[in-house]
This record gives sequence, C-alpha cells and structure tokens, in this order.
Amino acid sequence: MILRTLVLVAVLGIVVHSRSIQRDQNWWNHATFYQIYPRSFKDSNNDGDGDLPGIIEKLPYLVETGVNGIWLSPIMESPQVDQGYDISNYYVIDPRFGTLDDLKLLIIKAHELGLKVILDFVPNHTSDQHEWFKASENRTEGYEDYYVWRDGTSDKPPNNWLSLWTGSAWQWSEKRQQYYLHQFSKQQPDLNYRNPKVHKEMKDILKFYMDLGIDGFRIDAIPYAYEDDQFRDEPRSASPVDPNDYSYLEHNYTSNLPETYALVYEWRKFVDDYAAENDLDSKVLMTEANADLNQTMLYYGTSDGKNLGAHFTFNFLMIQNLNLNTSNAYDIIQMIYSWIDALPDIYSSNWVIGNHDNRRYPTRYGAENKDGFLMLDLLLPGVAVTYNGEEFGQEDGEVKYEEGQDPTARDPAVFEQKSRDFERTPLQWDNTTNAGFNEGAKTWLPVSKKYQELNLKSQLDETKESYFQNYKALIRKRQEETARLGSTNIWALSNDALVLRRSYEGKHIAVAFKLGWKDNNEQETVLIPGVSCQNGNVAIASVGSQYKRGDNISLQSLVLQPHEAVVIDIEC
Repeated sequence: MILRTLVLVAVLGIVVHSRSIQRDQNWWNHATFYQIYPRSFKDSNNDGDGDLPGIIEKLPYLVETGVNGIWLSPIMESPQVDQGYDISNYYVIDPRFGTLDDLKLLIIKAHELGLKVILDFVPNHTSDQHEWFKASENRTEGYEDYYVWRDGTSDKPPNNWLSLWTGSAWQWSEKRQQYYLHQFSKQQPDLNYRNPKVHKEMKDILKFYMDLGIDGFRIDAIPYAYEDDQFRDEPRSASPVDPNDYSYLEHNYTSNLPETYALVYEWRKFVDDYAAENDLDSKVLMTEANADLNQTMLYYGTSDGKNLGAHFTFNFLMIQNLNLNTSNAYDIIQMIYSWIDALPDIYSSNWVIGNHDNRRYPTRYGAENKDGFLMLDLLLPGVAVTYNGEEFGQEDGEVKYEEGQDPTARDPAVFEQKSRDFERTPLQWDNTTNAGFNEGAKTWLPVSKKYQELNLKSQLDETKESYFQNYKALIRKRQEETARLGSTNIWALSNDALVLRRSYEGKHIAVAFKLGWKDNNEQETVLIPGVSCQNGNVAIASVGSQYKRGDNISLQSLVLQPHEAVVIDIEC
C-alpha cells in the first residue's frame, strides 16, 4: 500500500468581478483553466468555423462552470497548414476567427465577468508565408539569420536530424541555395534564437498582447527552440521503427537544451517585470514540453527558485501513461506520485486529462469512468486544466478519412491511429441542427452523431444528476480550504480501486473510485484510510451511482460498483 503525504500551502486569489485594487500575484496557483479550441467552439456567423464572437457569446456559460480563466488555442493569422500553429503574422487575427477588435472586446467582456484570458503563443517556428521567412530566404539585410540555415547540396542534408512529422528536418531552398531547419512540417521553419533580433521580436509580441490586456500565454513546443550550434548528428535510439520516424533517433541535440531553459527564464522575468511596472496581477506562462520528468521540471525554474520559469509546465502523465487496456490503480498512484516527488516544493502541481492533441479522456479511460477521472483531476492539488467539452462528458467524434483535416494523418493507413480530428469535432451545445454549433452550414469537421443524446443542454437541469452538474460541484469543491490548502494522500486499495484524501485542520475530502478496468466487474468494498470517524457524507456521486448527495455512508466498508466514484465530506 502506498502512503505518502504532500503538503501544499498556496494562497488562493480568484478575481470574480473586475480587476481588484490589491494586485493578486498568485491568482493562478489553484485556478481552473478552460481550453477553448476556437474553430470547434461556437460558430457565430454560420460559415462552418468557430470564431471569437462565438466565444464572446458563451462567456456567461463559462462563468457558470466556475472556471477562472480561458486559454485560446491559436487565433493568429495562419495558412492553417497545422491548424494555426503555423503563424504568418503574430499581430493579426486570422480572419476565420474574427478581428483584433473582436479579441479586444473578448478581453473586456471576460474581465468584466472575472475571467482571465490566456493566448497560445507559438515561438519555435513561423509559417513559411511569414514576411520574416520570405525576407530571410531572399537574404534581405537584417533578416539573413532569422531562421536556421545550413549549407549542403540538394540531395544531401546538413545532418541526420529528423522532423516530428517524419523524414528529414531539413528542406532545400532553391532560392537561397541552402537548407532550412523545420522540426515540424516543411511549411513551419524554425526560428533562430541565437539571433538577438529574434529574441526582441518575441518580446515585442508578448508586450503587444499584454498591452491589450491578455493575462498570460501558453507557450507551444518550447523544447525545440534551440538546437546544437555544432549541428552534430543525433545518435540512434533503441526503437525498432522506420528510419524516417522521429523516434528512430535520440534527440540530444534538438530538444531541451540548456539555452532553451534560459529562454523561458528570460520570458518569465519579462512578464513579471511588465506586471510589476504596470501594477497588474501576474501574467502567467504555461509551457508545453514533451520531455522526461527531470527535463520537464526545469521549465518551472531551478529547484532553489533563483531562476523562475513557467508558472507551470503541463503535466501530461495522465494522458501519456494511462489507458484502460494496460493500466490499473497502482499505475495511477505511481504516476501521480512520480510527478509530486519530482516537483520542487516551491512550485505548484497541475493535472491534465485531455487536450486538442489526444483522444478525449472517455475514449482512453472508458466512457463509464467520466466522473471518476474528473474527480481525481479536479481534486488533486494545484492547477487544473479542462479541455472544452470535458465538463459535460463529450466523447470523440466520428470522422472519416475523407473528412479529416489533420495534416499529420493524411495517410489512410495511419489515420485512425494518428489523426487528432476525433477530439476536435464541434462542441455539442444542444440537440438542434449541428448540435447548436451553428445554424446549419457545413462544419469544418463533422458534428458527432452522439449529439442528440450527449449535449450540454440536456445536462443544465440542476435538479437532475449529470456530468455537468458534477463538474460544477467539483469546481466549487476545489475552492474549499481543504482542497486548496490540504495535504494529499492517495492509495491503491487493489488493482481496481483507489482513494484520494485531502486533509486540512480536521476536515477531509475523499474520493473513492472503482475503475472497472480489465473485466473487473464485481463490486468491491473499500475503506477510507487514515481517518478516525466511522461515517461521512456524500458530496458528489458519479452519474448512475447507488449513492446520492447527502447520504451518510460508512468509511470502513464502502461498497462500490465497477466505474462508480464518490466524493465524501468527512469531519473528525
């Protein structure tokens, strides 16, 4: 049995109306951020694409959920080769989403409602349609070294580096007679951060959006910002894959270099100084880093706090390391403690179970376990991130190869395995035409056939049990002192049952959850370890549970059916 304790002391500061006079530097510390994939959120003009006016329309709904801030996936001008992660102008909003004035209005309206607004920031690369790249390819004075260029011949790249999209990371330019580096698609050339001018350009972009009132940035693909300045070949990995596959090599020279961490620390100081000089709440940085645990933790900063990096770097362990076919309760416990143990005490944890790049969590964990995993996600200590639709249990959509839009999955042989279209289908607001996403125009991805039964409107009745009502109750529970300030214990009681307990000054919040994985179809009797009282009260129960809110239940012999989960209030 695993038993450890984490004591997390944090100051909560949630802005619930307009900006307060007393600036709150720790508002993010226990916040819940809601990720919006704009193209799939709400289409206000019936052109098939979600947009900023659609988000503005739904801001009151987001307040109802109880979240503290919204994070917008990329909205800057882009040819959309990689769904907006190929930016052609950082200062212009892509017309399919609206205008800069729409963004300004969104920020104003969100702040009036007490919501923070976070933008996706893509600094590793631009589109090859960006004016910087065109100038660099033409060797225009001042732009020659904005990107990573190397000599070679048209049939022999500078070295063996591979793209995450498979194949060589080098693309030959006939115009310049050199290769340029692209760690993603060939239409996404990597910027050269060894050029001070590029550093200044990025800071200018950050300042531009902070001047508009943006509250922070999610920094995309940060591990790839720097590469080895000697351009050495990377060593062969042990993976038995095709030589063109990214995992064929170890990436010692193209990811997570020391200079990359220094860049993040530089940006943290920049946004901290901006907030201090302008008497504002903290401007938050979130980093996306696919790296091992030790490398990931360095994006937070140094362990002594002398160099601060991101306010938090995304914890993808629950996405990457768990699935219903091979994992069990002990694996979940091990995963949670591996993160907690690696994180220096001065930093805040965060928990993520889904995003725009991975199948929705009901697909990965089983649709019957929607409530149980949300309970874990939202009641573990620190920051929580919700991907749009998770709050009411939206599942993967149905997308045929011919309907797919993901550029990384344009091969029918790998479409089902690699496509990210399934988790990006339009949000299912109600059971009207196109699930209420728009008024009937063809949508950029097909609306899931499940929308008639599985939609938000069907779960708005507060007198009936539903995933959405449970989500709101969990967000309220997160705001209690026990959830914000309490110690954390978590146990695997068997291969298929686990208990999370948060404790603070004689009060406890417990989650008891039976997974029902691997044909564990029998009921199980569990106990809540480490409490002296015999009974507690059900605060939240999974949809279809035998227990109801307010039930007084035994803490020593609690019977759970497969997939059943309960949140219990305990005071003793």
